[in-house]
Amino acid sequence: MIRVAVSGYKGKMGHEVVKTVLREADLELVAVLDKDPTEKNINELTEFSELNVPVYAELDKLLNEINPEVVVDFTMPSVAYSNTKQIIQHGARAVVGTTGFTSEQIKELQTLSSEKKVGSLIAPNFAVGAVLMMQFAEKAAEYFPNVEIIELHHDKKLDAPSGTAVKTAEMMAKTREKIKQGANGEVESIQGARGADYEGMRIHSVRLPGLVAHQEVIFGDVGQGLTIRHDSYDRISFMSGVALAIRKTAEYDTLIYGLENIL
Repeated sequence: MIRVAVSGYKGKMGHEVVKTVLREADLELVAVLDKDPTEKNINELTEFSELNVPVYAELDKLLNEINPEVVVDFTMPSVAYSNTKQIIQHGARAVVGTTGFTSEQIKELQTLSSEKKVGSLIAPNFAVGAVLMMQFAEKAAEYFPNVEIIELHHDKKLDAPSGTAVKTAEMMAKTREKIKQGANGEVESIQGARGADYEGMRIHSVRLPGLVAHQEVIFGDVGQGLTIRHDSYDRISFMSGVALAIRKTAEYDTLIYGLENIL
C-alpha cells in the first residue's frame, strides 16, 4: 500500500483526490490537510463518517507525525512552491496539480529533488486528453507557426493564463518558427485585447461560472485553419492521471514537469 496524504482536501480537486485514493486498492489515505480546518478527523464529515483519517492545519506537523510516502497538493499558487519544497525536503514524493510555478521555481525544485533522490511530479493538467492536446499542438506548430491559445476555466481559478496554456505554449515554442503574429503597427484600442504574448503567440484567458477546464489551440494559414480542443466537463477526468503519478513517481529520483513525461 502507498501511504498518501492530500493537501487542500476541501477544495473541489482535493475532494476528488480523496475519493480517488479511497477507491484505489493499492493506495491508503493516511492524512489530509486544510488551511483552517474545523474538524480534527475526516470522519466528522458525513460523507466520510466511516473513516479514521486525521486532519491537519500545518504541513510540517503532518509530515513529521504521519510520514506519508506521497503528498498530493491541490492548494493555491501562493503556497504551492513552499509546500512542494517542504514535502521534498522531508523525503516524501510530491504530486502537484496546483499551478502558478515560475520556470525558476521548477528548476530549483528539480535540483532539490535530485539532491534528495526523491521522485516528484508537477503537472499543469492531469487529464490524459489534455496531455494529448498539448502534444498534438506541439507537432502542428512545426507547420502552422501562426497560433493562438484560448483557455477557459471556472471563475474561481486564481492564476491566468492557466498552467496548461503556458505549458502548451512552451511545448509549441520548441518546434514553432519564431515569428511575431498580427499586423505591423497593430494597436490595442483597449489594453489587453490581444491577450498575453508568449514568444509571439497570444494566450487568452476566459473565466466564467459553469466552466471546469477547457482549451482551444487555433492555428491559421493561407486558406486553411486547424483547431485542437480539449474539454474537461468533470474533475474526475483528472483522477486517472493523479493515480498514475502517485504510483509512477516511485520510479524516479528527480522532479518531472508535465504528465506527458511519465506516460
